[in-house]
Amino acid sequence: MIPLTAAAIAAATDGHLTPGTDPSLPVNAPASIDSRHIHPGGIFAALPGQHTDGHHHAPAAVAAGAALVLASRPLPAPAVQVADVTRALGDLACHVAGQLPATVIGITGSNGKTTTKDLAAQVLAHHGPVTATDRSFNNELGFPLTVLRATPDTRYLILEMGARGRGHISYLCDLVTPHAGIVLNVGTAHLGQYPDGQAGIAAAKSELITALPPADHGGLAILNADDPLVAAMAPLTPARTRWWSQHPHPNGVYARDVHLTPHGQACFTLHTPEGTAPVMLRLTGRHHLGNALAVAALAHGLGLDHHTIAQALSAAEPTSGGRMQTIVRDDGVTVIHDAYNANPDSMAAALTTLSTMPARRRIAVLGEMADLGDHSARAHHQLGVLAARAGLDVLITIGTHTAPLIAEAADTGHNNLDIISVPDTHDAHEVLNRVLRPDDLVLIKASRAAHLEHLVTALSNR
Repeated sequence: MIPLTAAAIAAATDGHLTPGTDPSLPVNAPASIDSRHIHPGGIFAALPGQHTDGHHHAPAAVAAGAALVLASRPLPAPAVQVADVTRALGDLACHVAGQLPATVIGITGSNGKTTTKDLAAQVLAHHGPVTATDRSFNNELGFPLTVLRATPDTRYLILEMGARGRGHISYLCDLVTPHAGIVLNVGTAHLGQYPDGQAGIAAAKSELITALPPADHGGLAILNADDPLVAAMAPLTPARTRWWSQHPHPNGVYARDVHLTPHGQACFTLHTPEGTAPVMLRLTGRHHLGNALAVAALAHGLGLDHHTIAQALSAAEPTSGGRMQTIVRDDGVTVIHDAYNANPDSMAAALTTLSTMPARRRIAVLGEMADLGDHSARAHHQLGVLAARAGLDVLITIGTHTAPLIAEAADTGHNNLDIISVPDTHDAHEVLNRVLRPDDLVLIKASRAAHLEHLVTALSNR
């Protein structure tokens, strides 16, 4: 973090120092909202939590090394008192970003944001120091916390931007205006949060590119030519537009000669306006091809040559767990952990990947998808239809609300699919212990609310 004093933080957040707080107190480390993970010399933001109030943990945070507390009420600790701690974090991030020399990059889309962010961080690291969003901390809290981790030598600040409604991305862009922005796709994630359906999702995602600076001030928009709702955003941005596509594109970055390895990793020839180079991704799933092309278009637009981009993409590793993460047990069972989150589009992509990978048997363990609102029943029925066509040997559904719709739709009576329905992860673990055989391939996927990561842990700790 850029070093600040307590007085400067109070001024940036429109707060005031509590009695006894030294105005010249130095703060030179990032902020935290968890007293168990304090950065010595940094800030502890005392937020009201789901189960406890952060103000109760301020003494422990200070004892752990926090230099200053952001609080909304008086505390017996060095503190800046503000009206709203969340808003104050955003204001502080805005203040800090104004002092950073970094190129700020925003990434949004219905699917693939975190993987794209991870790839971009590894590719752009070949050009200079990078600070990027940790895991999927992409909301009004995670966004400023990322900015506050940046240092004066950060060349690229990569910010993942999530949205559960219109205005969310605009708010983040008001805090820190990106110089470059990627819109990956407009899908069905959080569809229940948008009364006007995908049109509303598209409007929310477009808030990123409308906020970019004009082309003559360095603005750069990276758009998916294969998604009509994203392509239609081009007239909305004042920035220079770069396209990426999975098909030949006259003025963009695209892929040719795409094929998958036996482990489901995409190999292709990267085409840029400058030249071509081979790429072999280390990520499982053909759908990561789009994420890689988006990063290639971004990197090319920022001045990296095509050989460096291709080599960096080929070397990039999966860094965020729960996204097509491959775990191989000592008995040869391969578990694909894709349970960080789920929506109809990502479910379809995961099942497609599973169907292309060689295995003794293919098993899908599917939990319920959240945030679909009135579209939920139809989406889960369609998921069952896809599962029936995916070449599975065993389908295990988990849940009692909409999971039965998956099982019902998958039971066509015309295939040899073994369908097992269980109410929870405990029962799913018992079933898997009973049915798994050496060299089976198991996909585990659901929305985060299903907590299937616990099932993955149990299976991995066999």
